[in-house]
Order: sequence, then structure tokens, then C-alpha cells
Amino acid sequence: MAQTREATFLYGTNSAFIAELYEHYLSDPNGVDQSWRSFFDELRDDAVSVQAEVKGPSWQKIAKRIIGSDGAGAAPAKKTNGATAPVLSEEAVKQAATDSIRALQLIRAYRVRGHLEASLDPLGLHKPEPHPELHPEHYGFTDADYDRPIYIAGVLGLENATLREIYAVLRDTYCGSVGVEYMHIQDPAQKAWIQEQIEGALNRANFPATEKTELLERLTAAESFERFLDKRFTGTKRFGLEGGETMIPALEEIIRTAGRLGVKEIVLGMAHRGRLNTLANVMGKRFAAIFSEFQGNPANPEDVQGSGDVKYHLGTSSDREFEGNTVHLSLTANPSHLEAVNPLVLGKVRAKQRQRGDIERTQVVGLLIHGDAAFAGQGLVAESLDLTELKGYRTGGTIHFIINNQIGFTTAPQYARSGPYCSDVAKSIQAPIFHVNGDDPEAVVHVCRIATEFRQVFKKDVVVDMFCYRRHGHNETDEPAFTQPLMYRKIATQPTTRQIYAEKLVGEGTLDQAKSDQIVTDFLSKMEAEFEAGKSYKPNKADWFEGAWAGFGLAPDDDRRGNTAVPLETLKQIGKALTTVPEGFNLNRKLVRLFQEKAKMFETGEGFDWGTAEALAFGSIAADGMFVRLSGQDVGRGTFSHRHAVLVDQETEQTYLPVNNIREGQAQVEIIDSFLSEAAVLGFDYGYSMAEPRALVLWEGQFGDFANGAQVIIDQFITSAESKWLRMSGIVMLLPHGYEGQGPEHSSARLERYLQMCGEDNIQVCNISNPANYFHALRRQVCRNFRKPLIIMSPKSMLRAKLSNLADMAEGTTFHRVYGEAEKLVADDKVKRVVLCSGKLYHELLAARTERKIKDVALVRVEQLYPFPFNALGKELKRYTKAEVVWCQEEHQNMGAWTFVDRRIETLLSGLDIKAKRPVYVGRAESAATATGSMKKHVAQQQKVIDDALTLR
Repeated sequence: MAQTREATFLYGTNSAFIAELYEHYLSDPNGVDQSWRSFFDELRDDAVSVQAEVKGPSWQKIAKRIIGSDGAGAAPAKKTNGATAPVLSEEAVKQAATDSIRALQLIRAYRVRGHLEASLDPLGLHKPEPHPELHPEHYGFTDADYDRPIYIAGVLGLENATLREIYAVLRDTYCGSVGVEYMHIQDPAQKAWIQEQIEGALNRANFPATEKTELLERLTAAESFERFLDKRFTGTKRFGLEGGETMIPALEEIIRTAGRLGVKEIVLGMAHRGRLNTLANVMGKRFAAIFSEFQGNPANPEDVQGSGDVKYHLGTSSDREFEGNTVHLSLTANPSHLEAVNPLVLGKVRAKQRQRGDIERTQVVGLLIHGDAAFAGQGLVAESLDLTELKGYRTGGTIHFIINNQIGFTTAPQYARSGPYCSDVAKSIQAPIFHVNGDDPEAVVHVCRIATEFRQVFKKDVVVDMFCYRRHGHNETDEPAFTQPLMYRKIATQPTTRQIYAEKLVGEGTLDQAKSDQIVTDFLSKMEAEFEAGKSYKPNKADWFEGAWAGFGLAPDDDRRGNTAVPLETLKQIGKALTTVPEGFNLNRKLVRLFQEKAKMFETGEGFDWGTAEALAFGSIAADGMFVRLSGQDVGRGTFSHRHAVLVDQETEQTYLPVNNIREGQAQVEIIDSFLSEAAVLGFDYGYSMAEPRALVLWEGQFGDFANGAQVIIDQFITSAESKWLRMSGIVMLLPHGYEGQGPEHSSARLERYLQMCGEDNIQVCNISNPANYFHALRRQVCRNFRKPLIIMSPKSMLRAKLSNLADMAEGTTFHRVYGEAEKLVADDKVKRVVLCSGKLYHELLAARTERKIKDVALVRVEQLYPFPFNALGKELKRYTKAEVVWCQEEHQNMGAWTFVDRRIETLLSGLDIKAKRPVYVGRAESAATATGSMKKHVAQQQKVIDDALTLR
């Protein structure tokens, strides 16, 4: 191979200079020029043992060690103190120094790029391209150099090894069944730790015979389970694990190692491929229960309502014991490959860590199992990775396991990503990545052990990328040869992983063929027995009120008000804390005035705004001992400068949360400015609320329509998880909403979308008109013994409007789903029109009615749109026996609440003894966009809505 320009400067007259410079560098790295220091840093970046040479031999001594005592290549010997020693020639010293430097360059190249020539593909279809930097010729070595000793100061456990020996060790360590990417990590300690783990044992584990036999048993369980399902339920979709069976012993090794290192609980999330196998062989779900579900029986008792879900979306929980250590496992239910479960798992881990007081984040760990195409293609992967080091979202690192099918559904890797690996996105957080051949089970288990230890030592994310294949295509009814004929021609002749490993063990004498066959026979006998049991299997209980959910129940059929009032004196005590800052705290001068106004609110008991009522809700919940968590973009201040829950010292930028300083022993309130994500952050907080029902967990969209970016979390989880998987949540979504001339993207929180998803009492949707009712709505979330997600349309222009009094939140008050007419009008039977509305529009209608002195139009506010308040609204409407009923909204006719409330109001009116039998629509006309971008047009449209609502026909 031609000598490269990079290597030529090591030759000739430069070599002696470089050798001397390197000696100085070893003694004092700061004693050489920065450019040379960077070069030598690169050479010895992870050669920890070289550091021992700082006080060791000079290059003259090094050269003597390499050349040997016989003086070969040396000048004539001379006597020193009576002893004869060779005098090395200048050329010999230069050669020794140059060889050492070039060898270190080669070693570093393998640490950086050795994975590129690793044997990763079990099918052998994608043979690695030779990389020039991984071959000695690139650094000027010739064939004649291979057997010459080279001094590399104990690197790779070698001392005076030959180039041939060094090269062989590098190939074994970095280009076998495991390829490691870790040199992109900036932390030297992390790199050194990984290097020690993989180089110390040439990147392989020395398994005793018992562990090898156990590994074969786990492979047998994984493979035989899939074959049994294929035989008994031929053609039924199950998204089997065939081709990737090594994942089962890999997961068990993660659990085993984690338990040994102090982990008490692992929260898992995965897509559908291999889920049934994981449920059975890792989570310990009864085979009989799975077989029963294949026969069409429900996963839950018959008296449990809900839609249920297909088998390969379900989750479960269990305890597994390894080596005397019990680890609780919970697999999160998940509908598809969209990676949407990732942030949920992280949120659940964070909540469970808090429950356990796990401040070191060593007892609860997240384990995410991905497909290769989804890991590379889904944005939620990158968003979730970005959470790893953020305040309020840290979990101490997640273990990622990629089932690398080397294909998407039918899409080959070259069309599915731009980088060489599906795992490249993980480099953005400097996670180490272990690529491994799935047909080498020992290698897979080996790297899983290292990955788990790395997570526990450094509290960082780590990735295991297991190259495998799908034996049956995307699912068992698919024909993959339509699009990948060569791959599936090879798969048809590929022996299974179990077969390959069993032959290896028999060949090396670990066990005989009879024992290998018996392992299969024993497992199939167990499957037959479980299959028979599955015919009569019936689940005896649902698991939704266990663990942290013990004591909770289903929502009752009553008004569900809850005890949300707070004693007046307690409210004042909270108010004092909310309006006090520590002595010496440099509050922004504008906030000084604001805090003085807030203090006056509490003195007079009047004029409370949205932010203050919210702070009172948070403070009262925390004072009662329940945790509060609010996250989202810029929530500390509030997008509209209405909250100011987190104060910033104007001189030091230290922060202070008044709400956390109410009384001794109170629970904490977390208010966290999130990074610029909706899907991952909402998913994280939803996952948190799933694991912690005894907390108020809220996510706020910067504008309501920003929740569009989290629609998959809303659709797949928040609105449907209780029905599909019996999984409850009390998550609160705060969505700023209202038509105020801010254009189509900052006006509507798309109320209609949430209402369209309402059914089976799944969520609560409110468009609240005053701060006190908002206070009660928040407290109601944690003051009842059931949990439902709450969607709140929050006003923007009215956040600072002083619309409530302290007494509205004190004893004797509660949440109002409907507010009747609040003003003195004509007699009820003289009222000609009842205008039903919700949210901030009420105040605009009230102002216009007052200005026009209209007395025969009543305004009724519907604060809660779902569950629809039939009884409360009917009680108000039956007063107006001769009036027409109008539904007024500021949204367009094809948006907002109209299409949802229309039939419900009609149903209600049909049962009342009054004139009105159908509501009349008043609002904007249909539109493709949510709002106009012209302020002039907006004002005209809004005025017309108000005029039409108040003008009698």
C-alpha cells in the first residue's frame, strides 16, 4: 500500500526530532507546543499504560529493550563500570521511536474505526469494506516489519510484541463478532473504562460450561415458543422473534447484571416484534394465558370493560430473581413501532426513582427495545435521547437494545438512513454503541453485561445494536421475497441461532447431542401442557389497582365534585409565602410591583387572576403532602408572563420558588422549563403520571396548537390507554386557546380534536372562564379516588384579568361544570334567548350585553364539555321555557365544540318541557385555516359573532 502523506513526516530526519519531542511530552504534556500536544494526545488517547512511562525509560532505553542485549543493529560495545553494553546507533533509536509511534497510530485507528470491519451480519450478505487506516501498510510498515518487536508500553496487554502479534490482537478485539463505537465520547474516564473492558479480555467473555448450557436453554425457549405458535396458530400474526432469538438471553443478562449491581426495578418499552416472546420468556407471563388469547379469549376478566387490544401490544409486570437478587419488571403497553413509548418509559422511571428515594438513580432503570428502521427514522428517538441530561428529566441513563433486522418493513437500509448505522443518532449524546452479531449469543450476552455495568457506573445511556434478521418478513402473513429476494433466499438456508450454538457446544464438548436434543424435548412438553391449560384458562383479576395504584377505583356515576375547597386561613398562609421573597434576593423591579399587587389581593380577598389561582392550587396540594410537577416550554415564567412561579435573582441568576416555601414538611413543586419538544415532554409527563397517581402532573403547551406535535401521544395513550390496557392517568394538559388576532397558528388549541376522541368516560375537557374554577379543576384532579386525564383550554388575553375572589376558593365552594346566568335580567319566562358558550368568549359577550343594556338574553357557561354535563345544563335550561337556545363559539363552524355539543344539546332539550328543541349555531363560518392572519379581519369576525349572539331574530 502506498505510503500516505500523514505517515511520511515520521521518516527521515524528522524521526529523531519526533522521538525527542515525544519523550518531553511524556514527561510534561504542557511542555510541548499545542499542535504537537494534540497529535500525541491522539496517539496515546487511551493508552493508559503509556502514562507509566513518564518516569520510565528514555527513547534510548526503550530502543535497547526493543533491540535486545545482543546489540543487533547497535554500534560496537563499550564497557560501562566493568559491564559491556551495546551502544545504539542513532538510526536504531530513530527506528524504535518511529515504530512505536506508528504502532500507536494503528492501535488508535482500530479503537476509532475497527467496528467498520467487524463481522456483524449473520447472513454474510453485507461484508465489510476494507478500510485503509486499519492496515499496517497505511502507516509505512512493510512485510519485513511484521516480525520485528515494537515497544508499545503495555498497550493491549502487550509489551515487546511484534507487529504481527499487535495486528492479530487488534483484529480479535475490534473486528470479531463485536464492533464498538466509543471514541466519540469526550469523557476520558468513560473511554478508558470501555477500553479496559473490551481490550482486557480481547472483547470476549470466558463462559463456564454451566452458563453456556443455560444460554442454550434460553435460546431453545425463544425458538421453540415461536415454532410452537407457528404450528398451533398457523398464519396468525404474532410478529415473532425468529432470526433475533438471542434477544431473550440478552435481556435476561441485562436483568441479571442489573440486579447484581443494585437495581430493584426495570421499566421496559418495546415495539411489537418479539413482544410475545418477551412476555413469556422474560416477563414470566403464563404460556397458557397467551395461548388463551390466541384462541380469542380476552386478556382481562369478562367483567372488566374496555376495548382491549391485540396480544402483541400488551404489557405486564412481574418479579424475576437471579443470583438471589429480585428485580421487578414492568413492560409498558405500546401500540406500534412509532417509538412513542420511549418518553413514557423515561417518565415512569423518573417517578419510580422518586417514590423509592433513589437520588443516585441506581435502583430503577429504563430498558428500551427498538427496531433498526424506527431507531433511525423516528424523531421521538432523538427527542428522548436529548432528555438524558436535562434537569427535571434525568433518569441516570437508559439501556437501548436494537433488534437490527437490517431492513424496515420492505425498505432497505440505504433508503432508510443516511449514516452507516441505525444507531448513529445515539452519538448525539455520546452514548457508547456496541454492535454485535446476533448469531454469536456469547458475544451478545458479553456486551449486554458491559452495557449494563456502564450504565450503572456512569449513569449514561448506552446502546446494544444486535444485527440479526427476520425469518418471516414483517409478520407471519407477509411475503418478503417480493422486495428482498436475495436476502430471503439466504435466510431460507440459514440455520437458526440455536442450531449454530448447539453445534458449537457439542463440538467443543460442553454437552453431547443427546443433552442438546433433550432440552428441546423438555421445553416442547411444557408447551403442550400449557396449551391444554390455555383451553380453559381464565384471568382471575385485572392489574390496574396494584402497586402505587392501590386504593384507587373506577370513576363513579355521581357529580364527582371532590372536596376541593381550602380553608380561608390556609389560603392566606399560602398567599403570604407566594408574595414573599428571601431577604437579599434581587427581584426584578417590574415583579416588585406585581408582588405588591398580589399581596394586596390577599389583603382584600378580591381580584384574583389566573396565575395566582393556579399558584394557590399548587401550594395547597403541596401543603397537603402531594407532589406537583409542571413542565413545558418556558413554564417557569409563563409564555405570557402570567405565572412567574420561578423567580430569578437579577444579580446572581439564582432561582427561588415561593410555592416551595409554604410550611415545613410540605411536598415539593417541580416547575421545569423543557427543551423545545412537545411529543417527548408530554410523553415523559404522561409516563410519570402513570407511575405516580398521588401527584398533580401537568404539561403546558406554549400555544395550544403546539400540541399538534404530540398528537401520537394523545391518540395512542392519553385518550385510549384506559380502554385498551386498563392504564389510568391524571395528566393535565394546559393548552392556551382563544381568538385574539394572532393568526392561524397561535389561536386554536383544536378543541374539536379532543372532543372527537371523547368516549367511554375516557378524559375530561374543559374551557374554563374564571380563575377560581381553574383552581378547583386542578385540585379536583388529586382530591378524588380515581384518575382521568384533564384537557384545559386556557385563555391567553384574560390570564391577568381579575375575575375571582379568595372566597370563591374557600370553604363551601367547588368546581362548576355549568354556570347559570349571573346577572339580574327579566323574569325567566320573559327571556327570549339563552346563549350557551364557554371560556373567554363569555366575558366578551357579557361586556357587549352590558354596554347594550340587553335584559332578555341569558348567558350560560358550559365549563366542562366532556363528560357532558346533562343534568347541570338541563337544570339551567328548563328555567327558560319560551327562549330559543343558541350555541355560540368563536371557532369556525367545522371546529370548536359545535359538532360535539349539537346533538347532545338537542338530546337534552328533547327531554325538557320548554319551547326550544334544537340549538342554533352562532360563530364563524367554515374554514380550512383555524384563524385569519389579519387583525382587521379578526376584529370584524369577532364582532359579528358577538352581534349575532345578542341580536334576536
